[in-house]
Formats: sequence, C-alpha cells, structure tokens
Amino acid sequence: MQKAVSLVSLLVLGSVWTLEGVHTLPETPPLPQEDFHLDQFMGRWFEVAVVSTCPHYMQRKRGNPVVVALQLQHVAPQVNFTMTAASVRNGSCQQTSTVYDLTDTPGRFFHRILRFDADVDSFVVETNYDEFALMLLLSTEKPSGTKTTSIKLYSRTVDVTPAVLLNYKTLVRQHGMSDEAVIMNHKKDECAPRELETEPTTQPQISAPKKSKRNVVPPVDSHNI
Repeated sequence: MQKAVSLVSLLVLGSVWTLEGVHTLPETPPLPQEDFHLDQFMGRWFEVAVVSTCPHYMQRKRGNPVVVALQLQHVAPQVNFTMTAASVRNGSCQQTSTVYDLTDTPGRFFHRILRFDADVDSFVVETNYDEFALMLLLSTEKPSGTKTTSIKLYSRTVDVTPAVLLNYKTLVRQHGMSDEAVIMNHKKDECAPRELETEPTTQPQISAPKKSKRNVVPPVDSHNI
C-alpha cells in the first residue's frame, strides 16, 4: 500500500520511476518559457552552475569547475544559431562552437553530440533576458537509448543573486536532483569567446514577443550545451 502511494505521488509530480529507481523521460516534452524572444536571448552569457544525471559529465565538471563564457549569435533569416564556448583548461583558453537548430517551438533548440552519438533537446525554462536563464537539457544516446537530464544556470555576469540561485535550485529539486549535487563554477583568468560565422541548417522557428513568464515543467531524469 505504501509503495502504491509512493508511485501515485511520483505520477502526480510528472516523473515515473522504474523498479530500479531510474527516471524515464515524459511522453510530453517540457514547455519552454512563454512568449520566448530569440533575439533578446542572444549575446554574452556565463555558465555559472550545472548539474546532471550523467556521472561522467559530473566527474569531468568537478575536475575543472570553471565558468564557461558563452557567445550566442543568430543571423536572420537563418534557422539556427551558434553557441561559442570558451573556458580555461590545462592552463590555456580553449574554445568550441556548436550549432543549434531552431524548432517550431520558441525556446526549444536541438543539437547533436557526435562524440556520444547523442541527440540533445534544450529548453529555456525561464529567463528575463538581461540577468539569468534556466536551461533544461534532455539527451538520448544511440543506440543504447541512455537518457540524461542536465540543468544549467546562465547569467549575464559571473555573479548571480541569491534569489536567482534559489530559483535555479528549486528547478533542480523538481527534477529529482539535490542542491548538494549542483556544481558552482568559479571564474579563472580571462577567457572570452570569439564570434564565429556559420552556415544555416534546418527547421524554422516561430517568432514570439518578449515576456518573462515561466511554464511549469514536468520533472524528468535520465549532455552539454
């Protein structure tokens, strides 16, 4: 009886566990922020906090918990945008660039991680554009079908307010992860990304006006923007 009650509680929260205690992704995808405005989301961000259900990713981040400087660039009418990430690794500033395809849902993006043969859906759960953004990443590796949930905190500056951090940790808990698991990145030297030009890929996105209003996102659990 007690187990039945527990299962009902989990279903109410929108997250289903197997008998082994592993989360499965919901059939209905999470909703990004209402009235998401892509142009206002572009520009400079800093990845200041991360947490993930992927143990390998978490182990790597703990080994080098540094702030990642991000530069997001979109050139209309391209149907994708480029995220250039720069961070200090092994004593030098290293940079990578990833192309994100836009989707028909504003605030939802898609990219592939070739190294892991993984498809990644990214959702802007909440943002006010000029201070913070809460990011939810859901990835599926092929052919194993291994699913991973990652939650990241983007900030326009390297520091965040206690209120923003509390908001982020609330989202983390909603997805079955603990405050203690969160990795707070630290600023280490100056490492800024360069803006890069890229070619368009596929899938147009429907535009929408600015509004900072967070949708209720169903909890999920199981790589990296």
